Amino acid sequence: MKKYHTLITVSGLELPVEITLERRDNIRYGITSKKVTLRMPIWQKTEEIQYQLVELQKKVQKFFLKQPALRESFVHKTYQTGDVLEVGQRRYVLDVSIEARGSHTGKLIGDTIHLQLSEKSTPANRVKAIKTLLSRVVAGDFYPEIRRRVLDWNDRTFRQHIKSINLKYNHSNWGSCSAHSNVNLSTRLLFAPNDVQDYVILHELAHLVELNHSDRFWALVEGHMPDYLEKEKWLKENRSKCDF
Repeated sequence: MKKYHTLITVSGLELPVEITLERRDNIRYGITSKKVTLRMPIWQKTEEIQYQLVELQKKVQKFFLKQPALRESFVHKTYQTGDVLEVGQRRYVLDVSIEARGSHTGKLIGDTIHLQLSEKSTPANRVKAIKTLLSRVVAGDFYPEIRRRVLDWNDRTFRQHIKSINLKYNHSNWGSCSAHSNVNLSTRLLFAPNDVQDYVILHELAHLVELNHSDRFWALVEGHMPDYLEKEKWLKENRSKCDF
């Protein structure tokens, strides 16, 4: 099996493509909120790969027409000094500077997030760095409140041992719970309404009792939040809006 990475342009957006050449008899296209995939027989020639990339552009265009929210997940936000970042009920003013330094850093002073970016990095790297720094700074600001709510929900429901509560950027899920009793929540969840946040907190706490999605697990969730399906629906419909 061989893997290659390239880019295609669809609707004015550059999308990362992962090409996998493997032992298979057909061609398979796929798309997630982070990348486009193309899986092909390992014996395909370069000309055929180029042809399939053109076909892939057409298929992704159709995906975007059917699911506009999917396109939004590939739109990178840009930030500059004076911009306001709204996360829940909190508003942060941004101060962005590019300096002669070796690394990127960010800190919160009052209600202003100061981002100092290295002039040695590429523009693409700075976009990625800004998202990472904003997530880290905002997580630090929200952490005391989130920790209190997790502990409160646990005290009112399952009363399980919690080893650690972590709030960090995760794009693949809203939260997770390990077998070692670590409760992890994504900073993207901070953009959701409080009742939706509460659902994800409850969901992960239920995993302290049931480390699966069995009927027993969902019964635990429903027992404490009968309308949890409404929260699931909100997360699905607003996924692209919850990001830095």
